[in-house]
Amino acid sequence: MKIPIIYNIRSLLRRPVSSAMTTLGVALVVGVFIAMLALANGFRMALIRTGSPDNVVVLRKGADSELSSGISRDNAAIISALPEVARDAGGRPLASPEVFVPMNLDAAGGGDRLVVSRGVTVQAFQVRHNVRIVAGRVFAPGRDEVIIGTAIAPLLAHGAVGDTIHFAGRGWLVAGHFSSGGSAFESEIWGENEQLMPALRGQVFQVVVLRLANAARFDAAKETLEKDPRFQVDARRESEFYASQSILLRQILNFLAVFITGIMAIGAVFGAVNTMYAAVASRTDEIAVLLTLGFPPRSVLASFLAEAAFLALAGGLVGCLVAIPINGIVTSTTNWSSFSQLAFQFMVTPAILVQGVVFSLVMGVLGGYFPARRAARIPVVQAIR
Repeated sequence: MKIPIIYNIRSLLRRPVSSAMTTLGVALVVGVFIAMLALANGFRMALIRTGSPDNVVVLRKGADSELSSGISRDNAAIISALPEVARDAGGRPLASPEVFVPMNLDAAGGGDRLVVSRGVTVQAFQVRHNVRIVAGRVFAPGRDEVIIGTAIAPLLAHGAVGDTIHFAGRGWLVAGHFSSGGSAFESEIWGENEQLMPALRGQVFQVVVLRLANAARFDAAKETLEKDPRFQVDARRESEFYASQSILLRQILNFLAVFITGIMAIGAVFGAVNTMYAAVASRTDEIAVLLTLGFPPRSVLASFLAEAAFLALAGGLVGCLVAIPINGIVTSTTNWSSFSQLAFQFMVTPAILVQGVVFSLVMGVLGGYFPARRAARIPVVQAIR
């Protein structure tokens, strides 16, 4: 025999204050848990969206980031002419030798921010097809002009179109703003590499990005580049390269999500334990009646366990509803591969919401098991007395 579910629902409604407090405690834990996972997910997606599987990133051999790489001008020209590289309508290779330098800029509201300045070629906008101008225009070749990503522009003191931003001892006109589908490029400043190179890093590129004519030819291009003793370079798919940049911080954020919410969950579980123990103590006569009517102890155990699960599930759903509005909120953190500022959005996905609900049910079961076990073991004679 099974105890009807409606019995548990009515029992919860008879204790509105304690039930509500337990539900809110679980909701708070689930909300923080979802927020931390959404933070890690947003950072990961910002870097994953940065790369394309059709592109090859060429770095100095042994370099694990653009910041630590260096490729000479001569080698960059030879690399760009590989037969595997795609060509535009004019026959020019779709290759972009790039300068990559983090620098301190004045932040809006005071202080400063470490922002990446990337020198690119005209072909960069074809190599990276997801980059588009959303305000103003592209920088003019041969001029001290830059364009700024939409994620970082509002955070800079002089990031508006038409402003002049100062770095490397010069003033640079902000010609426009660009977006790139939420990728890490939106946290960068772009200018012509021939203007930025002498101002920032001399005559050395940090990276060469190639668009392949056929993505299936990646292995052939990689072998050609890495076996040529002139270059001393490593070649990686752009999508894999940028995805790897997110691993360390994502692991830290996931650890914090588990660690911080784990501590909070202990409090929520004790709250559920106290609520359920109080429920058992106040309903001893009801338990006696249930046992007298022939319901076995395992049904009493399952009934009180289900009651705790209902409380936790309600808290989990409330926590999800509280966390959903943070989806799309822009925040920023340090990209540890370049030590620069990376702006990105919280990303609350259905999978994360499901994890939050499952986490709440786990708290409910842990908090309800021992009170439910106690209820199932109460002797009938003692309960009637």
